[in-house]
Amino acid sequence: MTRSRLVSGQLALLFTMTFGALTGFYLLLSVVPLYVAGSGAGRAEAGAANALLLAATVVGELLTPALTDRFGHRNVLGAGLLLLGLPSLILPLGASAALVGGVSFARGLGTGLVVVVGGALVPLLVPEGRRGEGLGVAGVVAAVPAVLALPLGVWLAHAVGFTPVFVIGGLSAMAGLFCLPALPDRGTGDPAGILAGLRSPGLVRPSVMFGVTAMAAGAAITFLPITAGGAAPSALLFQALTMTVSRWWGGRLADRHGPSRLVVPALVVCAAGTALLGPAPLVAAALLGTGFGFAQTATYTLMLSRVDASGYGAVSALWNLAFDAGMGIGSAALGVMAGLTGYPAAYALTAALILTALTLKGDPDAVRTRDDLA
Repeated sequence: MTRSRLVSGQLALLFTMTFGALTGFYLLLSVVPLYVAGSGAGRAEAGAANALLLAATVVGELLTPALTDRFGHRNVLGAGLLLLGLPSLILPLGASAALVGGVSFARGLGTGLVVVVGGALVPLLVPEGRRGEGLGVAGVVAAVPAVLALPLGVWLAHAVGFTPVFVIGGLSAMAGLFCLPALPDRGTGDPAGILAGLRSPGLVRPSVMFGVTAMAAGAAITFLPITAGGAAPSALLFQALTMTVSRWWGGRLADRHGPSRLVVPALVVCAAGTALLGPAPLVAAALLGTGFGFAQTATYTLMLSRVDASGYGAVSALWNLAFDAGMGIGSAALGVMAGLTGYPAAYALTAALILTALTLKGDPDAVRTRDDLA
């Protein structure tokens, strides 16, 4: 039997837009704090730039379902791309707290709009029988900019200066505007908003389960450079690469066996990797990356299976919110725990939290419709 084509022309354009937008995001992620610190500001001011960026990303994610209901997918995507790209072009004008803070907040809002709308469009554009694989490929498209653009931005800033990085990042994000006319709009009629999603246990449970794996990943990204010493660069690379591969592989397995069967193994592997971050950072990073990649695809596919098309926006918003909030909380919480217990015990406690989340697993066959979310 002939399999349905996985990547249509529209999906390829959506992937192109996503890749450009996230390249623009990650190119500047480490460069902006470096730029602020180089201007003579302190570490608090440098850290505040990305804190504002991530806080605004969460705000954008919360607002997106209502905005797409009113204005349609293409208009919200266009606004997101402009908010992500245009402010980057004014960063060369100075590094004052007001300017950098405003730019960071605008870029965060744009990021939230883009990732939620993009995440809602992918399941509309992949064949039903290959949804997991399609989401896995979408995950690879989203992960590659993090692997490549994050270190590239820092290297370019040292090699050619900050201004070229800001310009390249801004233009990369806005290049996706040329893809918008070919993407589906769907206009209004997407009533399942974020608050409705929060009232659905079938969506909240997997998003919380995914969120605790994101906490572990955020903790690893933040503290491996401190605890792993010279092995830290290799460990972070292993985590990024295994996560990228397992997102695609997990999608294929989800199509064959159902996404609910992957959630428990994903969390167990994440927990094992987290517990080993202290004594065996390279092995731990590979395990954590593998489990985190599986968890991303499995939970997202499972959540989509519990709604009809009207709920895709709510699913995308909840899932992205779990991702960003989990990464941020993990970084902050593990730092506090490590101050009280030391890093090995803090990693072990985080692993235990992941295993505790397994008790949240509900009925894997539950399906939610528009009426359920109303």
